[in-house]
Order: sequence, then structure tokens, then C-alpha cells
Amino acid sequence: MTRGPLDGVLVIAIEQAVAAPLATRTLADLGARVIKVENPAAGGDFARRYDDVANGMAAHFVWLNRGKESVALDLAVPPARQALHALLDRADVLVSNLGPGATGRLGIGPDDLATQHSRLVSVEISGYGSGGPLSGKRAYDLLIQAEAGACAVTGRPGEPAKPGPPYADMTSGLYAAIAVLGALTERAATGRGRHIEISMFDAAIEMMGYPLTWTRYAGTDQQPVGVGSPAVAPYGAYPTADGRVAVLGTTNDAEWRRLATLMLGREDLAADPSYARNDERVSRRGELDAILAQWCASRTLGEVQDAADAAGIGNAVYRTPTEVLTHPHLAARNRWREVDIPNGSVLLPEPPLTFAGPEPPMGAVPGLGEHTEAVLGELGIDPASVAP
Repeated sequence: MTRGPLDGVLVIAIEQAVAAPLATRTLADLGARVIKVENPAAGGDFARRYDDVANGMAAHFVWLNRGKESVALDLAVPPARQALHALLDRADVLVSNLGPGATGRLGIGPDDLATQHSRLVSVEISGYGSGGPLSGKRAYDLLIQAEAGACAVTGRPGEPAKPGPPYADMTSGLYAAIAVLGALTERAATGRGRHIEISMFDAAIEMMGYPLTWTRYAGTDQQPVGVGSPAVAPYGAYPTADGRVAVLGTTNDAEWRRLATLMLGREDLAADPSYARNDERVSRRGELDAILAQWCASRTLGEVQDAADAAGIGNAVYRTPTEVLTHPHLAARNRWREVDIPNGSVLLPEPPLTFAGPEPPMGAVPGLGEHTEAVLGELGIDPASVAP
């Protein structure tokens, strides 16, 4: 069976919610075998119980946990912890995102692993990292985005908003997957693993690199502009005559001149020195938005897009998630795959990682403890011996 470039790599996941599950699902997409250790006394990963909209399972859980095996171990029980260490003896990678100090209490903190499993690459994702005044606080995506300033650059002035997808969770998870790849490469040369810490707060700060740098040197906060960017103008969403919304943008002065002359037919705008540079256009964003809004309002979406394409101007359609489910670009490229779940199947988007050659399978979403007996059998452990 074709798996991918990480075929033969064993990953143990002690995880919940989004950040670590995305990291390990990414490793599974690359071909690794991922064993998800879940606490049966707590009902497993709490993301299993967010809702039941995906044919009886939670949408978060099916998105993040396909292609994994689930082993139910109550790590408060010593024989279960021994079984975990037996797994780690065979594993290449451990990924966790438990609460502050939890790995140490379970005997799988950095010092424990360095002593008992020196070849293991371990990644611990926390909310705020160690050594700071917030290190012990609970950390959820919304809380991290608020602390990192992301909510202040989203929405409208006086109406802050959280960016829709859980970016703090997602970026920390993807950074964790990147770190694993680097550490596995290093281990191939040195024979030793490495412990890696990923902070959701630090990942969110990295994503805020542009606005934070701008504010440091401009001396003021940029104001959010809704569906747009405070960095460039014109750049936004404009309703059309047929009730749709076109999204149009320029990213440099040459594009602006093409938009003004070729798309709008306004040589006067292109020649106006008040709009010649991007920073000048940003300061007069309201004027330009009004001009574009009036122009789009008198044309259908198709007419707007045809004119933009002819002028070489980037454009898109504002779509709801319902519309994206039937997006023609996804359909034409066959980007939806059927994935098994315990009570049927769900349709999920294919991962963005595409390698030449046979298409690797997208594995099933596991039921809680579905693989306990088989995995413990590989270790020669009687499942009854690890029960509470």
C-alpha cells in the first residue's frame, strides 16, 4: 500500500482539540503511522463531543483525526503508563498538547524522555510556552488570538472580530509538524532525538509579524478594514448588480494603473498623483472604495470578473461555506474524498500536500479505543491488564 515519504515512522499522539491533532494528522498524510492515545475515563479527546453533525461524529474530530489509530489508556493507572512506555520504545515521535505540567506528572516530560527514550523526537505544544507570567494559564484559540492582537486587526474599528478558522491552533500544529521533519532529519545523522516546544502564543505572534512590525515603526495601530487589508488599496469586497459580491485587489502601483485605465476606463485616476503610490491610496481608501463600489454595482458579477481578468487584476467571488461545498474548481480537480467513520462515511477535502505517483489513501476516523486490542497485542500486552 502506498503511504508516503514518512512510511515506517511511528508517531504517538497524546492530544486533544486542534493543535496537536492537526500536527499528527499532517504526519499521517505524509505516511506516518499515528497512534492516538485517549483516556477512556474522560471519553477520549474532548473534541469528539463538540457536536454530532458529521453523521454522528463531531466535525472538528473527523477533520483532524482521519488516518489514525485510537488506543484507550487511562494513564492514571500504572500498568497503562507502562504500556505507553512500551509504545514509546518503538516510536519515533511523541506529540502532545496537554495542560501545563501534565507530561511531567505522567512521567513523559523532557527529562524523562531524554533518559528513557533518547532516540524519540518529542514535541510539546502549549498555550504560552514556559518561563513567562502567562505560562500556567489555560489557552484556547480565541484567548491566544486576543492576547496576540489578531482580533484587533480583524473586523471593523470598534467591532473587533476573531478570524474564523482557529489560526493559533492551526499554525502551532503545522509548526509542530515542520519541527518533527527537521528533528527526524537530524536524528538520522546523530542517532538521538530532540525535545521541541511549540507555543501557540509564539505561533500567533509570528503570524502577526507584519502588523506588529508596522506598529513598532509607524508608532500607531493599523485599523481593521473588514474584508480588506490595511496594507494595500484598493483591496476589498464590492456588491454587484446581480446580488453577488466581487472581491478585487491590487498589490502594487502597476496593478493600480491597470485597474484604473483598463478595467475602470479612468485615465484620470491613473494620472492623479494623489493615488500614485500605495501609501497614498491607503490614506484615501474610502474614496477608492466608493468609486469601485459604484462601478461594480452597475455590473453583474460575470461582467466584473471578465473586465478584471482582461485587465490582469486579481479577483474572486465572496462565497459562503455552503457554496464552497459545490465549488467548481474543487469538483473539477476531484478534491473531495470519502472517508470511513465508525457509523458510515463522510466527505472531507483532500490534504494540500500532493506528491507525484499513486495517491495515498485517506485513512478512516477511529472510534474511541477501536485499535486498543490490536496495538497492545503487538506489544504482547493483555488489554485487561491495563484497565483501571
